[in-house]
Amino acid sequence: MQALVRSIPFVLGALFAGSAAQAVTPAEFYKGRTMPVIIGYSAGGGYDLYARVLAQHMGRHIPGNPTLIPQNMPGAGSIKAALYLYSVAPKDGGVIGTFARGLASTALIGQAKLDARRFAWLGSITKDTTLCISWNTSPIKSWNDAMTRQFTAGGEGAAGDPDIFAKLYKNVFGAKIRLATGFPGTTDVTLAMQRREVDGLCGISWSTIKSRYPNWVAEKKIHLLLQAAPKKDPELPDVPLAADLARTPDQTRILNFVVASEVLARPFVAPPGTPADRKAVLRKAFDDTMKDPAFLADAKKTMIDINPVSGPEVDGIVASLYATPKDVVEKAMRAIN
Repeated sequence: MQALVRSIPFVLGALFAGSAAQAVTPAEFYKGRTMPVIIGYSAGGGYDLYARVLAQHMGRHIPGNPTLIPQNMPGAGSIKAALYLYSVAPKDGGVIGTFARGLASTALIGQAKLDARRFAWLGSITKDTTLCISWNTSPIKSWNDAMTRQFTAGGEGAAGDPDIFAKLYKNVFGAKIRLATGFPGTTDVTLAMQRREVDGLCGISWSTIKSRYPNWVAEKKIHLLLQAAPKKDPELPDVPLAADLARTPDQTRILNFVVASEVLARPFVAPPGTPADRKAVLRKAFDDTMKDPAFLADAKKTMIDINPVSGPEVDGIVASLYATPKDVVEKAMRAIN
């Protein structure tokens, strides 16, 4: 009994400490904090650029004004970063990150061991169009060439758009694509393309080309072979649309399943289990950053597109992907695996 009495202050102290920790306001939590922004790709690519521009401005819109520090974590087409955010990163709202837009689809077909619905989705900076391209010296100069001649395409890993779309076009539509995968990011693939180690890649964003490589189009250094999006990009009226390749209902359903992720072109998340009040703060900060004149000026300077999708909208898109009929998911799994 005496031991029990002596233990009461310690128990009460522990309970009080736990309550005090929970009572910390977001402003108190974030004040003076350095927040990592995990980037699932190597430096220099589109995801990296979007994350770095966001990191320069979003901290001003978070109570306490933390400093956001970009950290590259490439691997397996950004699955390494996604799994880190999902399972390893602190669940306290002190870290955010970005990974492949197709991560939810990748998880559904078994290539990433996670449930994408559990992430605290903050939003996506823009929607996008994914392209197949080849270098000007490649014999692959049109999509018809890719359907009739071997097209060596660079890839990043299972979750990366270059791998997903290369396998999709090969296995569903019969393109003569040979996938050379394992590059840390699209920057590395494009360097290999320029060195003529690969013909090109399927799965580079139009926004990346406009912001990183605008001279490629102006100087005709690349061939734009095919675009994947829910509808044709108005800036690319002469580039064939992947949907026009579909000749059967199954091809259409599989393509729609994969292309649905294009709406989440530059997604940002906090880990599962992030406290509700901090998730709300991060979502609002993300939304406010999208309207910040300084952020928009930097976006214009770096030539990145801003066409945001909110966190709740992303939740709906991810939920709709998880509601895809099982037979369609299985067919997509066979095609992409």
